[in-house]
Amino acid sequence: MGTRTRRPGTGQPQRLETALLLRAYSAGLFPMADTREAVDVFWVEPRRRGLLPLEKFHLPKSLAKVLKQGRFFHTQDMAFAQVIRACAEAAPGREQSWINASILDGYSRLHAEGHAHSIETWDADGRLVGGLYGVRLGSAFFGESMFSRATDASKAALAHLVARLRLGGFELLDTQFLTAHLAQFGAMEVKRTQYLALLDAALGKSGDWGRIDREAQVPGVGSGVAGAGAAAGAAVAGFGAAGRDLVALPALPVALLAALGPSGKRIVQLLSQTS
Repeated sequence: MGTRTRRPGTGQPQRLETALLLRAYSAGLFPMADTREAVDVFWVEPRRRGLLPLEKFHLPKSLAKVLKQGRFFHTQDMAFAQVIRACAEAAPGREQSWINASILDGYSRLHAEGHAHSIETWDADGRLVGGLYGVRLGSAFFGESMFSRATDASKAALAHLVARLRLGGFELLDTQFLTAHLAQFGAMEVKRTQYLALLDAALGKSGDWGRIDREAQVPGVGSGVAGAGAAAGAAVAGFGAAGRDLVALPALPVALLAALGPSGKRIVQLLSQTS
């Protein structure tokens, strides 16, 4: 896998510099930890890489139905800290996590610099019930992890991500590894050499992460959407220390959430289009 990264002589995790993380991703590597309590990380470069071809994404009929019914609200970069911490939490069948303090800190700084993003799924009561996060470089998006606290919530986040990437002209969605869960959506494995060629091509182009949000703004109400986003963002920021504790995370007003991201029907529409 690679060498471990630790601050010599201290037993304390070394700060993962964002420039180092970006160089690693551009070379096909990413960091992991043995456990969430581990003080070091190691660098991974799989011999076979998981990919989810954007134009071949399979949207299950059951998920399309859920999205059309509008059970969830869909946002991006509204609660990055809450999403990554939820991904690191223990869950049934996943008691441990490879997301440790170094990774939490490093990716939070990547997010602040505009290189890491989150997709959030909220329920009808305005509670955060699912999401995912990852890193964006050029026209490549590197999916890191996802979580779910309600049936289909993480699947809805993935559908939102793929719709966003497709509309924005992205060329590569890296899932790192192939899992049975991802295979149902059309994920596949490629050899390292093929992956690196695809990565190189994707890094040479630019993806438009925010196009889906701009197209959702109806003339005459754009300022209202922006205002709603600012208000909801301030609400999340105002949680302070409580915002770091997902149990204490209050629900957000659904009137704000509804204005911040694509509707479920719009996501299905985008995923149903063929090039």
